[in-house]
Amino acid sequence: MESKNIIHSQEHQFGEVVDIILQHRSRASKAVNEEMLLTAWSVGAYVSGKLKSEEWGSKVVTQLSEYIRSHRPDLKGYSRSSIYNMVMFYDEYSSEAFRNTVQQFFSNGIVQTESAQLTASNDEIVQPKTGQFMSLLNLTTLTNHVEILCRCRSQEERLFYILYAHKEHLVKRELQRCISNQTYATLLGNKSNMSKGMLEAYPDAPIMFKDTLFVDFLGLPKKHSETKLRNGLIEHMKQFILELGKDFIFMDQEYRLNVGASTYKADLLFFHRGLQALVAVELKKTKFHPKDLGQLEFYLEALDRDVKRSNENPSIGIILCPESDRVVVEYAMNRCMSPTMIAEYKRILIPQERMQEQLKEFCNFFMKDEKQQEILNAI
Repeated sequence: MESKNIIHSQEHQFGEVVDIILQHRSRASKAVNEEMLLTAWSVGAYVSGKLKSEEWGSKVVTQLSEYIRSHRPDLKGYSRSSIYNMVMFYDEYSSEAFRNTVQQFFSNGIVQTESAQLTASNDEIVQPKTGQFMSLLNLTTLTNHVEILCRCRSQEERLFYILYAHKEHLVKRELQRCISNQTYATLLGNKSNMSKGMLEAYPDAPIMFKDTLFVDFLGLPKKHSETKLRNGLIEHMKQFILELGKDFIFMDQEYRLNVGASTYKADLLFFHRGLQALVAVELKKTKFHPKDLGQLEFYLEALDRDVKRSNENPSIGIILCPESDRVVVEYAMNRCMSPTMIAEYKRILIPQERMQEQLKEFCNFFMKDEKQQEILNAI
């Protein structure tokens, strides 16, 4: 017994050492990313100034790239296109339009600037206030910033993807998919598809759950069965999790629920780490019908009584269907006291003014998260 206690104590201590290593590795990665961004910002500012003054043309930028490659082959990542990306990085994010957008949604804390002064031939180039580096930019990588700048047109959309890429730890390929699938619109859209019970139990749900999911990676024909849909999602679970959000952990398919002498099966069962709750997803191949809600509520009751642990929150239900009548959904959701929502797998358009309101809610949610607050305070 004493030997087991010693081993257990050692394992605990070893775990603490691993935590220390990971903590410092994370800090090192963060520091490296910040220096890379400041370097790109400073190079971008310098070249931008030369181009705007017409002292340089595009041919000179090409010559600069060739000069770096021949004189300092150890310096990678300074091709002609990469240098122009740095110019874009500086020009777009130093603009008054972007700064005003950030200040519209955040207090000055997150907008604080860092010194990114340049030195050339011992002559200091002092940037105007609008040209200073914002700490907000440290939240994601230069590669992701270039993707956001090239593919997002509005300043609000750019701000959203900077925050979302950080929150979900997105790499370039994952970010590309999120932009292609209009995560900005589907996450911040009007959430009349959520029940009263969902909004009361989980007030932040409207900015955590999408109302539209894209399953183009399945290659489904227009007419398909629920079984084909479920099997496709299981086979491509990694892509589906990215659509849902990285806080979802897949638990099982056709999860058995024994009630009385009968057995029922929930199509897909997940666990949401952020909300600490089970999430049952019911798949429908046809338009949403109010009777679908009754089945889902029954499953949630069974999960809460027989599966949910005492430290977990009430189970959540999602009906995933190809289409729904918004008025019918509103009626169905209005008196439903279980945490449920309807999600579609098709594209919808959302009014721009509504997006502004929802982006404000998302930014408030982002700042409210203690972890995010610690990060923002540190940058």
